[in-house]
Amino acid sequence: MSAVENKSRDVYVVADNIVSPLGKTTAANFSALQAGHTSVKKHIDNEIAADPFVASLFEKSEAFYDDGIKDYTRFERLAISSVSEALKNTNIDVADEKTVFILSSTKGNVSLLETELNSTELNERVSLATSAKLIATHFRFKNKPIVVSNACISGVLAIITAMRLIRSGEYDTAVVTGADVISKFIVSGFQSFQALSSEVCKPFDHVRDGLNLGEGAGTIILSANEKFANHIKVLGGAISNDANHISGPSRTGEELAGAINNALKDADKDAEDIDFISAHGTATVYNDEMEATALTLSGLQNVLLNSLKGNYGHTLGAAGIIETVISLQSLTQGLMMPTTGYRENGVTNVVNVCTEVTALDAKTFLKTASGFGGCNGAVIFGK
Repeated sequence: MSAVENKSRDVYVVADNIVSPLGKTTAANFSALQAGHTSVKKHIDNEIAADPFVASLFEKSEAFYDDGIKDYTRFERLAISSVSEALKNTNIDVADEKTVFILSSTKGNVSLLETELNSTELNERVSLATSAKLIATHFRFKNKPIVVSNACISGVLAIITAMRLIRSGEYDTAVVTGADVISKFIVSGFQSFQALSSEVCKPFDHVRDGLNLGEGAGTIILSANEKFANHIKVLGGAISNDANHISGPSRTGEELAGAINNALKDADKDAEDIDFISAHGTATVYNDEMEATALTLSGLQNVLLNSLKGNYGHTLGAAGIIETVISLQSLTQGLMMPTTGYRENGVTNVVNVCTEVTALDAKTFLKTASGFGGCNGAVIFGK
C-alpha cells in the first residue's frame, strides 16, 4: 500500500445488494428468509451432472442484465446486475480516482473450459482479471480493478481488503462485489470430495452430511466519507491460514479462533461485545466441528449464530458478501434469521444456533468464513 493503515479512519456501509434465486434486491431476499423460503432444491440437469443434485440455481432463462451487448458472460452479467442495483440509490462517483472496484469470485468463467477449445484467447477470457476489467469498464471505473480469489473466504477477504485500502487513504470508496455461477466443473469437483448432500443441508446438525452449492451475487459499497457517519461501520477484520490440508480444515480450530481474536482486537471489541454471528456453517462434518471449536476458543459459544447455507447453498465467492448483507439487515431491523435444516446439535463444542426468526437488540456482529487450503477470515460490523 502507498500509505500506512490508519485505524482511526472509519469505514461506513453506504449501500448493498443481493441477486439470488430468492430475489434481486436485498429487501426481497430478507423478506424471503423471514417467510422461511429456501431456493435449495433437487435439480436434474445433464449439462451439469449425470445424476440429480441439490443446489440453489437460477432459471436458465435468467439474463440478469441485458443491454444488447453480447460480450458479457453469464457470470459477468450477474455481477453487473448486482453492482447496478447497489449503485442505483447512491451518488457514488465510480469515475473518481479515489474509488475502486473489487471483484470476489472463486471460479468466474471456468465453465468456458467445458465448451471452448484451448487457446491463448480462452486462457485470457477465463482470467478473473479479464472479467473484473470488463465489469469495471462497463461502469466507467477509472482505477484498475482488484481481484480477490482465495477459496471460500473470498467475499470476507474482499471486504477486509476494501477496509484496509480505505483506512490507508489509498481510496475513499470501494465497490465490493462477489459472484459465482455453478457449472459441471464445480459440481464434479465437490463430488470428488464427497462433500455434497443429497438433501437440503443441515448446518451444525447431528445428521449433517455435506453442503449444497448455490449461485448468486452480492455487493457492498464502503466509504470513508463523513456524510455516511450515521451508517453501520466495518469495525475490524483479520485472516489466517492453518496450513493443515488442501481441503480439510484445522483439527484444533485455533487458527480460525486466531483470526476472530485478531478481528476483535482490530475492532477494539471483546467477545462480550458481539451480539450475533453469521457463521460459515457449510454443513460438512469437519467444517462445522472446526468452526464450533474456534468459536468456543474465542469465548463466543453462547452468542446466537446462524448459517444461511440451507437457504442459498454455498455461493462460493459470493457467500461472504451475501451473508454479510443479510446480517446488516438483521442489525438494522432487529431480526435474526434462522438456520434452515438445523434440528439437533451435532458438534462437540455446542454453539447457540438460531432456529427461528428472532427479535434482537444488536449493535455488533461477527462474520466468519473458512475455505480450502486452510484459509480463515473474520470481519466485524457495528452501529
